[in-house]
Amino acid sequence: MWNERYTVDKYIYGTEPNSFLAEHAGLLSGPVLSLAEGEGRNAVFLASMGLTVHGVDGSDVGLAKAQALARSKGVEIQTEVADLGMFVPEANHYGSVVSISAHLPSAVRGKLYPLVERCLKPGGLILLEAYSENQLARDTGGPKDSDMLMTRAKIEREFPNCEPILLRELEREVCEGTYHTGVASVVQFIGRKKA
Repeated sequence: MWNERYTVDKYIYGTEPNSFLAEHAGLLSGPVLSLAEGEGRNAVFLASMGLTVHGVDGSDVGLAKAQALARSKGVEIQTEVADLGMFVPEANHYGSVVSISAHLPSAVRGKLYPLVERCLKPGGLILLEAYSENQLARDTGGPKDSDMLMTRAKIEREFPNCEPILLRELEREVCEGTYHTGVASVVQFIGRKKA
């Protein structure tokens, strides 16, 4: 499905970074693992700040566009095609993990999120934004399956080893290409791995 969606000339989510990520990027340290990186807008932005970025996604088409975007901006990013349900990041390796609109079933999150916590260095940060369950009532983006949408309670339960610096549900205007446009209900989380 994602290869098909990305097989167009334009960048379907745009080339600008997610605004929540851009607002808080100064907190991040490298190397950065970016989950469900897609067409590269967030990885390329972080690389332009001088961070080493490893973008992972299930779509080789999306990541080819990510590499093209990086070249056009004069930066380098590392990319890896991987099924996030099977992906095992290197332990104690990353300064930060970024998860922007990486909507995964709870069965996949149950395997991946403990590995995400394990892959962070002590004191490392995870920065996550996802559509909340309240987004089901809207037609401005995101999956139509509550299991793949987030809540504050899910974050607290699924990242028990990360101390929340910021954790909130809110409505905000999203303007990210074709598929994420309009008022949206989101969950935003920045957590620090407990030492």
